[in-house]
Amino acid sequence: MQEREDLAEIRRAVRALCDEFPGEYWRDKDRDRAYPSEFVDALTKAGFLAALIPEEYGGSGLKLDAAAVIMEEIQASGSNGGAAHAQMYVMNTLLRYGSEDQKSHYLPKIADGTLRLQAFGVSEPTSGTDTLSLRTFAEPDGDDYVINGQKIWTSRAEHSDLMMLLARTTPKGESAKKTEGLSLFLVDMQEAQKSGGMTIKPIRTMMNHSSCEVFFDDLRIPKSALIGEEGKGFRYILSGMNAERVLIAAECIGDAKWFIEKASEYAKERQVFGRPIGQNQGIQFPIARCYAQMRAAELMVYHAAEVYDQGGNAGEEANMAKMLASEASWAAADMCVQTYGGFGFAEEYDVERKFREARLYTVAPISTNLILSYLSEHVLGLPRSY
Repeated sequence: MQEREDLAEIRRAVRALCDEFPGEYWRDKDRDRAYPSEFVDALTKAGFLAALIPEEYGGSGLKLDAAAVIMEEIQASGSNGGAAHAQMYVMNTLLRYGSEDQKSHYLPKIADGTLRLQAFGVSEPTSGTDTLSLRTFAEPDGDDYVINGQKIWTSRAEHSDLMMLLARTTPKGESAKKTEGLSLFLVDMQEAQKSGGMTIKPIRTMMNHSSCEVFFDDLRIPKSALIGEEGKGFRYILSGMNAERVLIAAECIGDAKWFIEKASEYAKERQVFGRPIGQNQGIQFPIARCYAQMRAAELMVYHAAEVYDQGGNAGEEANMAKMLASEASWAAADMCVQTYGGFGFAEEYDVERKFREARLYTVAPISTNLILSYLSEHVLGLPRSY
């Protein structure tokens, strides 16, 4: 499949930037569980994190397929785009549903790096991906909303200036429709923490993903922080989630390519019993199978991006892309460790780090089972499961 020259040029530029951040940089960050500020700053300065922001707001005005290429190539280089990917899809929600005042005020600052929009407050301890059951509540009070509740798995909360927050504004069961009663807000996290209304607690995980719990205790935010109409927030985030799924899927394709390349090179060089291990079909076939699986998933990813860019409802395509790509990535990760044998567990080769990172995406931001449930009910028309 011949790639368009504009996308190929973006790919080359991203790879050149990532080459400045070799494996040693990522190993150090992973070991210390540190945020890769230098890498994120470089991406911002190069304009890659502003890819989807229109030119009138200081961005590049590119489409989702270009953003997908950026995220894929970051992963394929051995880097980790998880430190910055949220800015692309969270920003897209602001672009689609924010007021002109909000867009004019925030988007140029996000584009030039003055502000980081990395945090997306949706999941809660008692609801998880059952978004319609979330409990965090925003109570109108004069010119403000007063927010109380808790979010979990809010990645990069410690390293973000702004948070896109989904909170209930109508008690559950009192809205005309089940999908209404949730509202979307853009929260100034620095001010929120200074006021004492927001507390952030890091969650240590198996990979360096800056995950956090966030607690809201009578946090006051101005009514101007509301995005779009009150009660329509769930509908707004669904559109953003399709973009999120495509970008995460693109990252998975990049990871799969990295694992396949690493395994192939190692299989050519590693000598056992006087010959390269790649000469054995027991080594060759798993690599070849992962390559075929990756290429098939890659076609779905860029098809989903095309549907999204053309303004269609990309729910089916985006979900399938995320599922297929995450499974291809995890299969390639497992294959790569098996190819390396004991050396696959050694930190210096980066395989074990990327292995841990790749495992996340069959679970988050949406699990494979939930995607299968979506396809069963909404695409195949099967009875809703309980």
